[in-house]
Amino acid sequence: MTAAEAAPTDQSAPAAPAAESVAPAPGAGPPRTSLVARAAAELTGTAALVTVVVGSGIQATELTKDVGLQLLANSTATVFGLGVLILLLGPVSGAHFNPVVTLAEWWTARRGGAGVTLREAAVYLPAQIAGAVAGAILADAMFGEPLVKWSTHDRSAGHLLLGEVVATAGLILLIFGLARADQLRFAPVAVASYIGAAYWFTSSTSFANPAVTVGRAFTDTFAGIAPGSVLGFIGAQLVGAVAGLALVSLIFMPDRKAAAALPPAPQRTGLSERASAARRGG
Repeated sequence: MTAAEAAPTDQSAPAAPAAESVAPAPGAGPPRTSLVARAAAELTGTAALVTVVVGSGIQATELTKDVGLQLLANSTATVFGLGVLILLLGPVSGAHFNPVVTLAEWWTARRGGAGVTLREAAVYLPAQIAGAVAGAILADAMFGEPLVKWSTHDRSAGHLLLGEVVATAGLILLIFGLARADQLRFAPVAVASYIGAAYWFTSSTSFANPAVTVGRAFTDTFAGIAPGSVLGFIGAQLVGAVAGLALVSLIFMPDRKAAAALPPAPQRTGLSERASAARRGG
């Protein structure tokens, strides 16, 4: 994915910071770290995220019978947990924790932007799914629930699938729009805030993540989803990802006529480009 470029530099200006010091967020290419380390970060981050979602849901149902308060507790914990995880693991893997983010970044990279390669995506996706399942099992273990008990929470209604399309499209628009606008430094707060809001304004409570959807099928608790509803949710999320990328292309489309009228600009280096150069050894 191509982020908006940084301020121009010339020979008299200070050198750009080393790529290793850049802390990318979802949608930005990760710095030069081993693929094993990045896969471990994705697995750990996704596991922690699902642990937060499922664990806070269990805790909420034990503390109150008010469904509104349960959702408030669940969403609040998710906002803080997700923000911390992006801040912590973003410098390692880009903090995707989400197959649709990884696939969207791979798609933009193959079209000329910076991002994960097909090989990296093939490692990220199973790591995210394994992490999500492990996170659900860990949350159940902490609260004395059966380690694996398929959820009975049916979420197959059409309006819930529409909610997932909207939630995922908004998430992709936010992440990749921040990259295009060179605002990725705000991603930990922005992404966590969006997910927290989407808990409330979408009918599906905003899963917006195929790995998390799979993980939540393993727990028959407040945050669970019946296995029969999983494929529908994942399909809706993929549709939402495509819609989100289309919106990014439309809203953040460069003005080609204005750009052609400008004199050649000094060489610039964008956030994702610096990270990609580092991965190539540049």
